[in-house]
Amino acid sequence: MSSHGDPQPMTARRGGALNGVAEVPGDKSISHRSLILGAMAVGETRVTGLLEGQDVLDTAAAMRAFGAEVTREGDGTWSIHGVGVGGFAEPEDVIDCGNSGTGVRLLMGAMATTPISVTFTGDASLRSRPMARVTDPLSLFGTQSYGRAQGQLPMTLVGAAHPLPVRYTTPVPSAQVKSAVLLAGLNAPGQTVVIEAEATRDHSERMLAGFGAQITTEVTEEGRVITLTGQPELKPQTIAVPRDPSSAAFPVCAALICEGSDVVVPNIGLNPTRAGLFETLREMGADLTYENPREEGGEPVADLRARFSPDMKGIEVPPDRAASMIDEYPILSVVAANAEGPTVMRGVKELRVKESDRIAAMADGLRAAGVKVEDGPDWWIVHGRGPGGVKGGAKVATHLDHRIAMSFLCAGFASREPITVDDAGPIATSFPIFEGLMRDLGARLERSNRA
Repeated sequence: MSSHGDPQPMTARRGGALNGVAEVPGDKSISHRSLILGAMAVGETRVTGLLEGQDVLDTAAAMRAFGAEVTREGDGTWSIHGVGVGGFAEPEDVIDCGNSGTGVRLLMGAMATTPISVTFTGDASLRSRPMARVTDPLSLFGTQSYGRAQGQLPMTLVGAAHPLPVRYTTPVPSAQVKSAVLLAGLNAPGQTVVIEAEATRDHSERMLAGFGAQITTEVTEEGRVITLTGQPELKPQTIAVPRDPSSAAFPVCAALICEGSDVVVPNIGLNPTRAGLFETLREMGADLTYENPREEGGEPVADLRARFSPDMKGIEVPPDRAASMIDEYPILSVVAANAEGPTVMRGVKELRVKESDRIAAMADGLRAAGVKVEDGPDWWIVHGRGPGGVKGGAKVATHLDHRIAMSFLCAGFASREPITVDDAGPIATSFPIFEGLMRDLGARLERSNRA
């Protein structure tokens, strides 16, 4: 599947149980950061298990454009020969980040304190997303940005020639914003401090420490205070990327709602800042267990086993859990539609500015499938219809959003009538093997004729 070109409609139908082992791709967040920090280290970083979706491949191409040597070996290992902190070269062409908000925002941070000019663009979805949330704090270092009036791509950044250290409080919980500021702080003198009132995924802090940066985290009355000492020499690493919990969410949740299912997803990253969905599912009554818990590369991992769970109940998801599962709310809403009673999700305004307005996209699609949904600026409520209670029979607009597409295809596996998504192509950005993996588990997926 491709994230570009003609739409690729796809239909999911109710079938039998889903059974087997689902070997989902590597973690997308860790994959992006492995490439970027490997390019900022001195020497060779080697990465196994890298997600080879289009989003990450676009970041790899950007690192080459910045002067790093990035190659894929025959056994799937990636080698990055870095250029050191502050060593990026000015790209000869525009950097196209495709559909990846993580990629473009982290890349902006990584180059923001090096005196080069870089023009960034992306696909139609990425060009509609807000970039000021990153360029505003980067301007505090001395970085200049020139783009469309609404702070959208295409945009040119001119890195600060004489960067200043920054103390910045994030106005919204965003790991992308936090990470961009920390990456910019690498090439600034002194200490750069990021304060977040609500904790977000901490892959950047863990990986920066692993590469040898001096970084500390302290919980104070202000919130979570992260302090980075600038201008280190980062040391190359050997990184084994755990499997992506956001990708695992789809076979896991599909198993929970399809009668008779029993699916194991091995080697899933269970970083506490990413595992909110699984905690929520268990609170709803899901038969979801962690097997063989262990630690790999500084990240907790385990094998997840998900079985059909006909007794799930709707709950009120704690708003302070949103940051740890923000990408999983679309597929959670599908599970909620198959549970008994209402599931209430609050504090989720970030969903309005993802690859699409995910609240609107999921609400519209679920209503078309016969599910009652209420929604507001930063909340929504899905009124569950119980096991097998979703009518289906809808054709859903995905708005170039991979998670919307996968969520509604999973919904179709359990609905009484098929569900069609207008374009499955964007799935390749994060989960290029989704179609084959789900078929191998027993799911009924069909390519559709173009509308």
